[in-house]
Amino acid sequence: MWLFLAFLLVPLIEIALFIQVGGLIGLWPTLAIVILTAIAGTWLVRAQGRMAIGRLRSSFERLDNPSEPLADAAMILISGALLLTPGFFTDAVGFALLAPPVRHAVFLWAKKRVKVQRFSMGSGPQDGPYRDPHGPGRRPRDTVIEGEYSEVPRDKSPNHPGSGWTRH
Repeated sequence: MWLFLAFLLVPLIEIALFIQVGGLIGLWPTLAIVILTAIAGTWLVRAQGRMAIGRLRSSFERLDNPSEPLADAAMILISGALLLTPGFFTDAVGFALLAPPVRHAVFLWAKKRVKVQRFSMGSGPQDGPYRDPHGPGRRPRDTVIEGEYSEVPRDKSPNHPGSGWTRH
């Protein structure tokens, strides 16, 4: 229901704002503002996005909880989409999402409402066709792995030109 209201109300708000602003300053200045905010927004999104990716990489390297850097990156992506959408209301929301304090407030608001059931890093596949029925890291001692092999002849000289698919 919230999504339906958003898709209904946002275009109505944008149309009303275009009529009001266009009536005050005229058609061409209104269009120029929309184009300039898209250009400025694109530049700001790129700069903020680079910083967000850096923070995300850093959190992965330190094995910290990546939820806030991921949320920051997602909100920057959403702000980019809003800034590229023509309109004053979407531009205002997009520019607001580019401000780190606003993103942090939105993250804290969402964090209170989202319940994480399970979170793990680097543990490998838990389900699916390769799941170990004995549990992770446990195998019976009598497990036999069958396979076939063939010996590769060593008749190639060190100066062999190669296959052409690799550099030698």
